[in-house]
Amino acid sequence: MADQQNSKQATPNADHHPDMKIPDPAEVSKAMANIAERSQRLVSDFLARQAEHPEPAPTDLDPMHVGKAFMEMTARLMANPARLVEAQVSLWQDYMNLWQNTARRMFGEETSPVIVPDKTDRRFKDDAWHENEVFDFIKQSYLLTSRWLTNVANDVEGLDTKDAKKVEFYTRQFIDAMAPSNFLFTNPEVLRVTVESGGENLLKGLEHLLSDLERGHGRLRISMTNESAFEVGRNIASTPGSVVYQNDMMQLIQYTPTTEKVKSVPVMIVPPWINKFYILDLREKNSLIKWLVDQGYTTFVISWVNPDETLKDKSFDDYMLEGTLAGINAIQDATGASKVNAIGYCLGGTLLASTAAYLKATGQDRLNSATFLTTLTDFSEPGELGVFIDEEQLDALDERMQKAGYLDGGDMATTFNMLRANDLIWSFVVNNYLLGKEPFPFDLLYWNGDSTRMPAAMHSFYLHKMYQENKLIQPGGVVLQGVPLDLGKVDIPVYMLSCREDHIAPWTSTFAATNIYSGKVKFVLSASGHIAGVVNPPVANKYCYWTNNRKVKSPDAWLKGAQQHEGSWWTDWNEWCAPLSGPDVPALQPGSGKLPVLEAAPGSYVKIRAV
Repeated sequence: MADQQNSKQATPNADHHPDMKIPDPAEVSKAMANIAERSQRLVSDFLARQAEHPEPAPTDLDPMHVGKAFMEMTARLMANPARLVEAQVSLWQDYMNLWQNTARRMFGEETSPVIVPDKTDRRFKDDAWHENEVFDFIKQSYLLTSRWLTNVANDVEGLDTKDAKKVEFYTRQFIDAMAPSNFLFTNPEVLRVTVESGGENLLKGLEHLLSDLERGHGRLRISMTNESAFEVGRNIASTPGSVVYQNDMMQLIQYTPTTEKVKSVPVMIVPPWINKFYILDLREKNSLIKWLVDQGYTTFVISWVNPDETLKDKSFDDYMLEGTLAGINAIQDATGASKVNAIGYCLGGTLLASTAAYLKATGQDRLNSATFLTTLTDFSEPGELGVFIDEEQLDALDERMQKAGYLDGGDMATTFNMLRANDLIWSFVVNNYLLGKEPFPFDLLYWNGDSTRMPAAMHSFYLHKMYQENKLIQPGGVVLQGVPLDLGKVDIPVYMLSCREDHIAPWTSTFAATNIYSGKVKFVLSASGHIAGVVNPPVANKYCYWTNNRKVKSPDAWLKGAQQHEGSWWTDWNEWCAPLSGPDVPALQPGSGKLPVLEAAPGSYVKIRAV
């Protein structure tokens, strides 16, 4: 009996994983030596290229001022040693329970785990994380420590609110980075593949790493998808249409009708200029743009330019003048319609709200209705993006943007990726660099990597006036073209779509606008997040949405009385917008009005890449 127990303790995985190859240290050492020899030339070549174009050393080693926040947290912790000791004792007890459970399990007993990962946590999906005692111990140790660190960081009394959010955010970044799944010798899947391939996965991973460094000109730009699998205008952003107007800031695309009759009031889509418009036109089956055309809407979309240093002085005013206002004027020339039903997405929605207030203040009746998709107008609670907004960080960012003339698209991409680091950073580190796999061709991730730059003047204004000072909701707080804006005077019909799991524009914050506009407002809440909750075609029948016809002050009260509907919010929007769209008229082909066709959709502006 003792011999059987000793045998089970020596090879704990034998009963669970008969086909799993336990790494032989000699084989691993041989594979690693082979990798080092074969990769030496690759590294030398890369370093030589980097020497020709070195990056300047940073003048501020802590531009995010993270260290200051953690120093303040440490001081607060040390001021209450009793609570810190209590936390340490709690962690020690958890570890003791884990040790005991692991020991009992290695002797053949059935035990329940001390802690289990969240059901949505895909880092520990490999069977060995659960069936192998060693890796199960590593996993649970990490989860216990993560929980302890999170609780300690979130339970510091007297910490400034901004510092507390910064500590919480960067503690999570550290926790995510230190996951055992991110390292060769603590990831069972990577170990297994390394032995089976003789280390070929690591060599391929090194080649992927070097390629990503080269693609980013010395900065790591993680490949999230096989970019060669997609081409804008061929298999994404391929809804037929034509560019009928352009200026320095944008191209206006008019889409080819698919119905003989169309609604007389056209639709103008104002996408964000952080990333590109074709998130709404990825593929035929999930294209909101194509769906609108098929419902009989004459559909126009603004395709923003990807700015460089020559446009550094372009302001938020310019985005209104040469974007939304120029778009409305061009649509009138193209169709004869004096009004549009406008749809603004994210930052595009913030611009649309500003435009609506400007038009109201100047007595121009140009908008028939406004639809806001995941749009912030009250920035008092901007979610985790607020971590990046404080005086010190904005000053440093302003200095960088003034030197370059713009904010680099890669900086924006990194910021948004950090909000979901496990999904958008570390999963690709494991897949591309440790497993040596090629990224899977995924159109959404291709779009996500097609980043855009931000003009210095515009972005500085947006961050300071909106995020930092929250001036847009204050009557007269924001002035465009010398006109003070007052969102409270916007009295056109408004449809607001927010997403319950949105980490960029939290729905509890976007909801505030329902109490700002003076016209009739319909608020709709979609399941899922900032992208998937919006790009949710009816044919997919994937996510539900909620509505509530009662006007209430708080988001909690709204949700408590809301009715859940299966399917897509798109059909609900159509029922709302169709009565506001006028009688049917014969469809117009692009170029048949006063504006000639300049080029085929999706145009040339969208094809300018930042990286």
